Amino acid sequence: MTGASGALRCAVCGTESRQASFRPSPPEQAPDLDLRPGEPLRGSMARWLQQCPHCGYSAPDIGRAHPAAAEAVAAAPFRALIAESTHPPLARRFLAWAHVLEETGALHAAAEATLHAAWVADDLDRPELAAQWRQEAVALWRSGPRLDAEQTVRVIDALRRSEAWGDAAATTEALGASGPSETVAQVLRLERRLIAAQDAGRHTLASAAPPAPRPHVAQHLVARQSDGFWARVMKMFRKR
Repeated sequence: MTGASGALRCAVCGTESRQASFRPSPPEQAPDLDLRPGEPLRGSMARWLQQCPHCGYSAPDIGRAHPAAAEAVAAAPFRALIAESTHPPLARRFLAWAHVLEETGALHAAAEATLHAAWVADDLDRPELAAQWRQEAVALWRSGPRLDAEQTVRVIDALRRSEAWGDAAATTEALGASGPSETVAQVLRLERRLIAAQDAGRHTLASAAPPAPRPHVAQHLVARQSDGFWARVMKMFRKR
């Protein structure tokens, strides 16, 4: 809700504050295997969420909130989370949003927000935090509704990036045995190689596509996966 002064009113505590609006534009570069988008969207994470300066409520739009959000924000775990000075401020913002989503039952969206905190840790060269938050994202994904093949690929990549080699390998084999689409199978083949090499680094979806003479398959792979991420991001930005 917008106040008389043009400021945005927090849906949790009623405090008005100036908040920048964010209209994301589609990325121009290939996304990572976990669907972190390429530039220019990749570098805009600081603008993905708003945060109330009074109560700390974080969301894509703090003018809207689930009815149970106020209770979650007032509780001790949330207060401790936003006061955790050892965590990067931007990561805390995503974790705060993840906490509210988890408390209101949106577990897959909470996993997404937690993964975003891991991306912040990646950018700040905090591998221990990135691994921790990827593991937490995996736990949230697995606690929610049944995962589809594309979401399971993201679980595999989070496990690999956090060096959970055994779990990553087992999940890869299980998904491969389920008869996935060729698009998913291409990514699984790359993940399988990376896991075998104990490579925990960042790789893009473009590297999962077959070499020439079929460049169109690489483009299709990136488009399919990027659109899937984008649809989920836009849905998340409309939530609550």
